[in-house]
Amino acid sequence: MAKRRITDITTEILKDYLPDNGYSLYHSEFVKEGREWFLRIYVDNDNGPMGTQDCEMISRYLSEKLDESDPIEQNYYLVVSSPGLDRELVTREHFERYIGEDVDLRLYKAVNGDKTISGKLISYDGSNVEIEHEGKNMIFSRKEIAKTRLTVKI
Repeated sequence: MAKRRITDITTEILKDYLPDNGYSLYHSEFVKEGREWFLRIYVDNDNGPMGTQDCEMISRYLSEKLDESDPIEQNYYLVVSSPGLDRELVTREHFERYIGEDVDLRLYKAVNGDKTISGKLISYDGSNVEIEHEGKNMIFSRKEIAKTRLTVKI
């Protein structure tokens, strides 16, 4: 079964359950790492911090529903967690939601000797990410960026 289809199925299973219980789906992925497959579900608690009890409750619900329909042929690990303070920006909605926030771009190829560039997220048009870095606006193609994460401020 295609990776995309599995995340679509999990999104469908969770579409009513999460909002009914005060949560929202941030992102999901079905990925192979080494020999193992992982179905990762990242969830925000709309009413405060995400705790281990929240993750456990969602995991039990999703696991039960996946066992009923059995849509995944191979063995896999189900992981439910918060996207964290340093959450990765993956979708257009993520980028648009965090315009004005500080982000860390990890690049495939170094720019001025750095593979990580930090700055304020100015815009995202679906293909390019614009940040303000050290008083200058810089534009990067999504193809140049390995990962974009929110900057953790301490």
